Amino acid sequence: MKETAIYIHIPFCDHKCIYCDFYSIIKYDDFEKYRNALITEIVNQAKIYSADRKIISIFFGGGTPSFMDAEYIGSILNTIAANFNLSNNAEITLETNPGTVDLNKLREFKSIGINRLSVGVQSFDAEELRFLTRIHDAETAVSTIQNAESAGFKNISLDLIFNLPGQSKSKWKKNLETAVSLPINHISAYSLILERGTILNKMVLDGKVKMHDSDFDADLYAFTIDFLNENNFEQYEVSNFAEPGYECIHNNVYWKYKEYIGFGTSAHSFIGNKRWWNYSALNFYLSSINEKGEAAAGFEILDNELMEEEYVMLALRSSGLDLNKFNYRFGTDWNQRNKKLVESYISEGFFQQSDNFLKFTKKGYAVCDEILGNLH
Repeated sequence: MKETAIYIHIPFCDHKCIYCDFYSIIKYDDFEKYRNALITEIVNQAKIYSADRKIISIFFGGGTPSFMDAEYIGSILNTIAANFNLSNNAEITLETNPGTVDLNKLREFKSIGINRLSVGVQSFDAEELRFLTRIHDAETAVSTIQNAESAGFKNISLDLIFNLPGQSKSKWKKNLETAVSLPINHISAYSLILERGTILNKMVLDGKVKMHDSDFDADLYAFTIDFLNENNFEQYEVSNFAEPGYECIHNNVYWKYKEYIGFGTSAHSFIGNKRWWNYSALNFYLSSINEKGEAAAGFEILDNELMEEEYVMLALRSSGLDLNKFNYRFGTDWNQRNKKLVESYISEGFFQQSDNFLKFTKKGYAVCDEILGNLH
């Protein structure tokens, strides 16, 4: 059976942060319409894609999924379980924002089958949290993670953002120190990226906010890798670090080029050589589900060359490229085509190679996009 992941997008938020470019809305009168549409979409897609598949991961993203109550999330989980072959040990993740959950609510989420939390902390610094317009303070972030442990969660991740305007290296170090002192197993550490259409991007364009230069960003990134490795968090992807055995299964579905099905507004799917994406706007999504039973806004058929390119890019950005597996899957000798270039990157310290396994070094991760653009 094909191992497959499911992504569920919950677009509702109580606040839009200045840096966020994910589809989210501050509108509360469509909760039930949206749940009904999600259930319809899941049932209909299962008729097409459930055969010969085992669901190894379900990920509730957003938006703010933890803004909903456990019964709401549970009804969606029950629909998936009734219509797909759900693995007994499937990883079921809920993105959780501090300020939207208490100990009792976390216990309720645990009772419906959520077994992994991804907590959107972003920073433990009061000034940085105000800048990011987060609804929580540092104390709430810490207590949320402690409450998650008390509620019985043994697989807890948190998100942090570095390279914030005005952020010093010592302030970032303090964020990391606080993170590793908590009962977590996984850290996603992202460099702040300006996304078109966000409030932050306009603030920078208007000269109200000044970003650090790329050298400072690279220095913080290298420091992050070293610090987390020293604290038993191994890097398994450009921005993700985990204690051994706690790598995110859902992340690895994407990085290992496995198949996934997305439900809800703006969700993406990838099956075989086809990729498609849903309408982002809630009204378009609801109308499409009501009229057609599905919500695809567009699709593309991937040729073999593009799939090879994506496979290599994703593998190298994560745990590394197994050349034997690549050659078996695509029947082409990528290593031979890129032999001279790879050898030069190895000699310069950007790659390390063991037998037929190629992986970025810490130095290589820092410039991985540039290197990937040169491979063919």
